[in-house]
Amino acid sequence: MKKAGSNEKSRWLFARAREVMPGGVNSPVRAFKAVGGQPLFIERGSGSHIWDADGKEYVDYVCSWGPLILGHAHPKVVAAVSEAAAKGMSFGAPTRGEVELAEAICKAFPSIEMVRMVNSGTEAVMSAVRLARAFTGKEKVVKFEGCYHGHSDGLLVKAGSGATTLGIPDSPGVPTAFAEQTISVPFNDIDSLATVFDTLGDGIACVVVEPVAGNMGVVPPKAGFLADLRELTHRRRVVLIFDEVITGFRVAYGGAQELFSVEPDLTCLGKIIGGGMPVGAYGGRRGMMEMVAPCGPVYQAGTLSGNPVAMAAGVETLRILCEPGTYERLEEMGRKVEEGMIEAAREAGVPIRLNRVGSMMTAFFTAGEVSDYATAKASDTARYAEFFRGMLERGVYLAPSQFEAAFISLAHSKEDLEATREAAEEAFKGMP
Repeated sequence: MKKAGSNEKSRWLFARAREVMPGGVNSPVRAFKAVGGQPLFIERGSGSHIWDADGKEYVDYVCSWGPLILGHAHPKVVAAVSEAAAKGMSFGAPTRGEVELAEAICKAFPSIEMVRMVNSGTEAVMSAVRLARAFTGKEKVVKFEGCYHGHSDGLLVKAGSGATTLGIPDSPGVPTAFAEQTISVPFNDIDSLATVFDTLGDGIACVVVEPVAGNMGVVPPKAGFLADLRELTHRRRVVLIFDEVITGFRVAYGGAQELFSVEPDLTCLGKIIGGGMPVGAYGGRRGMMEMVAPCGPVYQAGTLSGNPVAMAAGVETLRILCEPGTYERLEEMGRKVEEGMIEAAREAGVPIRLNRVGSMMTAFFTAGEVSDYATAKASDTARYAEFFRGMLERGVYLAPSQFEAAFISLAHSKEDLEATREAAEEAFKGMP
């Protein structure tokens, strides 16, 4: 792999970008502020590898933040996209592709009897919350600290201190009145949620959760947490929303709800169902989904929803993921990376906690357990930044933030995994 030399072209592009885009990026984490240095500008990707503007090659564990479970530019997905694009980029009218993708999603998720396509995970969760409020006639939303559900006003709330913290806007421009409808409780803490229900249960419309947290780094649910969450919300007649934008088709074909045998009322999807194209979806039982316009009064629309190019990419991606042995392969690769990383850190005397569910994982620089937002935030972010830079120098591209996930694709080879282990050994040994 070409790793020597400067980043002159990336620097030049970043200087141009800062003149015309806030911070020079179109999504904040790309700016490398959490890890130092300047971002790489990527020219192309193939399989498990990417190349930057200066021609340097990297083994990629970002995978466009999860959706590229088949790797970059999979030939069958590229062919499907090319064929769809040649027929027309967008119609703003129904197409066969959206029917086929909707059928595939409903078949994969027993909890989904009807689904509505949207254009992003943010849009999916925002729409699901609106539907839950209409269905229950209530207004308050409960989320968990450290779980990210997009940047809609009502969900952009800081992690609070205490078990029943009312929402505080996490960004200027978010009205306090919006955020006050959102209650934040610690992840993996069913007792805190029960306390909220005892206090405000009559006003709660829904609970929204990442069944495997992926936006404070990977934090799995504790044994029984999701089942207890399901039982509590059902008993209190509160809508349970699983935000499976990351985990859907990633940790199992039927998402985290298949992996942990817990069915929510509504599910939000994204990323993988577009094969790397912009897409999202939300779905649930027929009786609830038929409240959405034009069947019912809950309005939600989108000119590019069900875009034929994104639908073609999604249909082909799910078709490939259906092949026998897919998730067993991903689990085995994940286990090898986990074991290699832990052993390399142990030999170097560097304390880490590696959280993994299937093909998504995060290495936290801490000796203790990471089971919620507070323990995730207690990890050593400066050490992660040093590790990130060390891996990048050795040709391995990780998430430029401690509080994100790394992803393995089906395109990663044995050679990639071995190169990653060797890079980790060297990076850990170089840390004080």
